[in-house]
Amino acid sequence: MLTETDKTGLAPIVGSAPHVGVIGYTLGGGLSPLLGRKLGYAADHVRWMEVVTADEAVREVTPERLPDLFWTPLGGKGNFGVVTRMEFDVFPFPRFYGGGLWFRGELMLRVLEACRAAVPALGADTMTAFSVHRLPDVAALPQPLRGAFVLHVRRGHLGDSTTGARTAAPLRAAATPVFDTLAERPFGELREIHRDPVHAMPLVETGFARREFSAGTLGRPMELTGPGSRRSMKTVEARALGGAVDREPARPNSVSSSGVPYMTFAVGSGSPAQLRTMAEFARAYAGGLTPWRAFGRGACAWLTCGA
Repeated sequence: MLTETDKTGLAPIVGSAPHVGVIGYTLGGGLSPLLGRKLGYAADHVRWMEVVTADEAVREVTPERLPDLFWTPLGGKGNFGVVTRMEFDVFPFPRFYGGGLWFRGELMLRVLEACRAAVPALGADTMTAFSVHRLPDVAALPQPLRGAFVLHVRRGHLGDSTTGARTAAPLRAAATPVFDTLAERPFGELREIHRDPVHAMPLVETGFARREFSAGTLGRPMELTGPGSRRSMKTVEARALGGAVDREPARPNSVSSSGVPYMTFAVGSGSPAQLRTMAEFARAYAGGLTPWRAFGRGACAWLTCGA
């Protein structure tokens, strides 16, 4: 899809892994690492869908025609019918400034303090997230990242490189990155913000909303994921929301995470034995941050463990 939209200078609301199927992504809500704070969720911009229901009927649904069947799958995923087609809006954003800054894990508290201080000043044109990684020692990774424990700050800005670099300046002032890919890019390079894996794999994950990211809330995540932790998960991420993802969409849907300021995820993959260990960490991570959980329009929390 991005290959085609790039030709027109238009951008769809796609996620951190743009190779994911558009219908499944949109039915899950569709949080973009670049367009979310500016435009909201992908589900907010669906015009119509073709839905095959359990009685084998094929129905074209819109906010006006069968509004309940339009509202429910957009956020309810595939539980209410099979969506075979949909039409959605695209937007005139041909380029962006973004990528990532990787810092040594031993410096993560210093960088997280800078992230925390910077988030309230970010406008709707800028999305940010940070992720703690224990990376494998493989040739596919750049040399500074092989086998490293790092904090990866992910940044996407809908503007030029000068303005984008200004939003990242507090992070570079906090510590020197070991790897830096922030640059002005065509929209089709959206994947460079998160660099998610492109191959299917068994995994364990947990995710939920957080109501704050303050100085007083950094201690417990540092215990669970910081340099002194013995965590088994390969990736633990927190993502700042706000802006348009907090607004009620013009076309109603059932996305449950609207109205929350942060989301956090923990994801790992590996052998069956490794997955069992990661599942234990996922439960400990979810339990450890219980005091700071938040809820939007619905009970936005899930836990998935297993292959």
